[in-house]
Formats: sequence, structure tokens, C-alpha cells
Amino acid sequence: MSRRKPKGLPLDGWLIIDKPPGMTSTDVVNRVKRIFDAQKAGHGGTLDPLATGVLPIAFGAATKTVPYVMDGTKLYRFTLKLGEQRDTDDADGQVIATSDVRPTDDQLRAALPAFIGDIMQVPPIFSAIKVAGERAYDMAREGRAPVLEPRPARVDRFELVERTDEDTAVFEVASGKGVYMRSLARDLAQACGTVGHIAVLRRLRVGPFLEAASIPLDKLRGAEDTAPASPDLLLPVATALADIPALALTESEAADLRHGQAISLVTLMGRIPGNADPSGGLVRAMAGGRVIGLARLEDGLMKPERVL
Repeated sequence: MSRRKPKGLPLDGWLIIDKPPGMTSTDVVNRVKRIFDAQKAGHGGTLDPLATGVLPIAFGAATKTVPYVMDGTKLYRFTLKLGEQRDTDDADGQVIATSDVRPTDDQLRAALPAFIGDIMQVPPIFSAIKVAGERAYDMAREGRAPVLEPRPARVDRFELVERTDEDTAVFEVASGKGVYMRSLARDLAQACGTVGHIAVLRRLRVGPFLEAASIPLDKLRGAEDTAPASPDLLLPVATALADIPALALTESEAADLRHGQAISLVTLMGRIPGNADPSGGLVRAMAGGRVIGLARLEDGLMKPERVL
């Protein structure tokens, strides 16, 4: 029995989209996949429909590196609207509480340190988290608001950038994976004795992918274009791994790694990058300028984790 040939072009690489508001991340992936007539595509980190900004799209072999992109630092800018709580914790939801309290700039800044570092965070009820096999947002839409438990989150930076008026404040946040900006906004307002929600949310960075390299979705192709978009717009698969320390291998070492063999760190002495963690850290294995794959340093060995 012959296997059915996959539809589309076998493209490999990354495309950094500046996501418009009002679309889900999956909508964007499907649109981009059609524009490039690509066989396989996925995204590197969900953005809410209200949100705009950096949405990395992985094609083909790049989909293997998505988990490493999602582990990278994210940078967000959001506008907190004070005085109104909404069921979705953003401007798309219904008002469920109000408050006349408006904290000062100093009160907002004083509350920020409690949200920096390793924290516990209750996700928004309108989120994709599963509760007993059901998506939280499906339960919330049906009027069965789920009870969500606090989850660990990592926030590296949380700063007040601008106070446009007493009702609105703009913040920048650098965070790890799995941090909900809507929860940060909600909880910060509550910590200041009021309520609030996100009115505007923009992602400026995902790992090595920056806002400056992003392409607006509507600029990808004009309405009159029917041919697939040019693969020349794609970044190499290895671009996703730029934040991971590089370790140079000989061709014979690279061959061993490709065949699943671990390499002694003693053999690699003098080549191990200073910013690589020898107790479980990842390195980007390189040979002759090519990325061979990702390997983990542990137990005195470099062990292959993902060969590309």
C-alpha cells in the first residue's frame, strides 16, 4: 500500500509574524501555511486574540525546535486599565466588578517586587488549561467557571513604563514560559486595592526572535498574488537556537552524536562554553558551522537530546 504524498511544499525554517489583533494564533498559522503552500507549520507560543506582536511560525524541521523557543525569554508590553475587572481579564470580556480606587505611581511600583522571580500564579479562567479533560475556556463560556490552582511562573522583570492617566498604566514584563500577562495585570490591580484588566497587549520578543524582524501578516502577499510566497523569507531552522550556547565538535564527534552516542566532557575540555551549565544545561552542537543538534551536559557526559 503506497503512502499518500503530503500536500504542499516541504519547507524548513522560521517566519516571524507581527500578529494582528482579533485572530487566534492557530488562525495565523493556517493563513501563513496557505500563503506558502507549506506541508507542515506550527507556532512558537500562543498569543491571545486581543494581543499583537511577535508570533514565530515554524515550518517543517523547525517544528522540532519549538519547545526550545518556548523556553526562551518573552518580552511583553501591556496597558493595565484600572477600575474594571472583566471575566476574561482583558478588554474582550464582560465587566464583572468595578472600583473607584486609583493607585498612585509609587503604589504601583511598590507592589511590583511581589510579582518578580519565581511566583505562583492562578491562570485566567478563559485559558486553554484542561480541567478534568475539558478546556477551561469552554467551561467558562458555558457558565461553569472552573476552579484553577496556582501554578509556578517565572518573571524576570516587571516595570512601570508610563502612566498615561489615572485609569491606565503601561508595563513591560520579561518572563519565562507559561506566564499569563492577564493574570499579572489582574493580580497587580488587586494588590493595589482595586481591580483591573489588560486593555492592550503586545509581545516584543520570543527567545531569539525580535519585533524588528517580524513581518505584518497583511504584508506577506498582496490580494492579486496567487503563487506561493517566496521561501527566501524564511530564517534558517537553527535561528531558533541562537540563545543556546554553542559547542564546536569534530566531524567524528558529530557522527557519534548523530548515532546517539554520548561524548565525555573530559574530551571536550577547553571547548565547553563558559555560559553552559555542566549540570543539566543544553548546548548547541556545531560542526563546520552547521548545527548538528542539541545535547545536554550531565553526569560528565554530553548526551544527544535532539538531532536535527
